[in-house]
Amino acid sequence: MGMNVGQAGDEEVISAINTTPLVDVMLVLLIIFLITIPVAIQVVPVDLPKAQNVPRETRPENINLSVTQGGAVYWNQEALDNNTLVERLKTIAVIQPQPEVHVRGDSGAPYEHVGRVVLACQRAGIVRIGFITEPPPRG
Repeated sequence: MGMNVGQAGDEEVISAINTTPLVDVMLVLLIIFLITIPVAIQVVPVDLPKAQNVPRETRPENINLSVTQGGAVYWNQEALDNNTLVERLKTIAVIQPQPEVHVRGDSGAPYEHVGRVVLACQRAGIVRIGFITEPPPRG
């Protein structure tokens, strides 16, 4: 069975490691992995949408809001504070069809500053908000 029992007159010490239990454990682990890996690899078949970067034309009625790295908000070229921004957006929100708000956030600006602009749009009732980004490099 893989076990050596010495004779009564044997005084020799057996220094070999019995590897049978190790082999048994490794074979059990191999069988477990062979059974579970195909189950873990299977995924639900989903038809993922194809991404396309289509440049959009900026219409004159769209509102362009810029957020600087320091947190200053500009309506086109005019600097606004948060309360004035909400009031102006409320007057724009009642126009039918509602114009889009395009937010241009500085890449170094903390998300908190852009989040305040999105919150102001939400409080004013603006439905369509877009984020302007740099296009990825070609090639």
